Amino acid sequence: MIKLRFERGRILVEDGEVLLDGLKASDSFPAYRYRDIIDHLNHTKQEYEDNALVKQQVPQLKSDIKLRDYQQESIDKWREDTHRGIIVLPTGAGKTIVALKAIEELQAATLVVVPTLVLVDQWREVLGEAFKVEVGALGGGKEDIKPLTVSTYDSASLRSRKLGDIFELIIFDEIHHLPAPSYRRVATRYLAPYRLGLTATPPSDEGSVELLDEIVGGIVYRLGVEDLAGEHLSDYAVKTVRLPLTPEEKGEYDRLYGVYRDFLQRRNIRIRSARDYMRFIQRSGRDPEARRALLSRNRAMDTAFNSESKIAYLKSLLSANPEEKSIIFTNNNKLVYRLSRVMLIPAITHQTPREEREDILSKFHNGTYLRILTSRVLDEGVDVPDASMGVIISGSGSSRQFVQRLGRILRKKPGKQAVLYELVSVGTAETYISQRRRQS
Repeated sequence: MIKLRFERGRILVEDGEVLLDGLKASDSFPAYRYRDIIDHLNHTKQEYEDNALVKQQVPQLKSDIKLRDYQQESIDKWREDTHRGIIVLPTGAGKTIVALKAIEELQAATLVVVPTLVLVDQWREVLGEAFKVEVGALGGGKEDIKPLTVSTYDSASLRSRKLGDIFELIIFDEIHHLPAPSYRRVATRYLAPYRLGLTATPPSDEGSVELLDEIVGGIVYRLGVEDLAGEHLSDYAVKTVRLPLTPEEKGEYDRLYGVYRDFLQRRNIRIRSARDYMRFIQRSGRDPEARRALLSRNRAMDTAFNSESKIAYLKSLLSANPEEKSIIFTNNNKLVYRLSRVMLIPAITHQTPREEREDILSKFHNGTYLRILTSRVLDEGVDVPDASMGVIISGSGSSRQFVQRLGRILRKKPGKQAVLYELVSVGTAETYISQRRRQS
């Protein structure tokens, strides 16, 4: 009789052989092939003893949550794909609610993996309230393992050899992070026969798509902002405001950006993609002239991102919309704190202590604060209350970041249109950055 055993992120096959995908293994397979092995053994009617997966005793998991029609459709599609695959829904569309129903349906020990400690706390609270059970935590110095446990990707990866055999369902929140080499161990070293990925912005490069399809499953359901706007999400508009630099700023920008442009021309270097730019950054680590060019380019972009006309426009925009709940986004902590001091607006960055962040978001939710400033920490995952206006003072060329920032203002508000303003310095490379991030 074939015996299966889990050890250090792999499935050991003892007292027999398993033929899988035309390859014979007499010793071991990566843990994520567990379900394939079980299906194969059952299909070929081979006798086996499964000592790999340790089934935890799970309390009855029942919630009062009602799904919207599209949320139910997404669960149905995931079930049809044998409880594996990725659901793509825009921010504010209730991906967490879908996950709760998936857990409730399977009644299985579940590990939810998330990219940040902020999301660990958020998910634990949601799970605890929905199912009225204690929820474990892994990360930030905590190692409290329960049938429902929430972990950061980092912590789940580091403990994969120890914990890879005790969860039947893994939920990958913000699954676009998973293809990173250090994170993918969460998928490859855990047995979990059932897998659910959640994201608003799935990766599109061929390598990531193929990897996710193999270790989690393909996209089983997908809706975008435009599919839900007006009915389940707020109607919205995106307004690009082009603003000039002051003469002094323009002179400084041209001088600094010229150093960068001249270097590229002299070395015959073309920057046509993010990969090209990353190669240039790597080159700057060994080439002093390339480093001077990079620093000049960064200082030029700081001038464009943080222009005086942007700040003046922001002040007038907030003055003209005094009752709108507003989130102001930048790419720069320094500007966040500067505006916070000058305009007396609460600020949230990665440096903000947890208690202070929760206090600011709570007061934003109840209307004590009508606007908040942030850099990148609220771009992804964090449950942000019902803002109706967003202002991008500066951002990257990433369409993912743009979609995530748009999603922060799309929670349904009857009879109200959400508006996202992006402020762009004309005559600078920020014009091209804006065009890139608006591309779907």
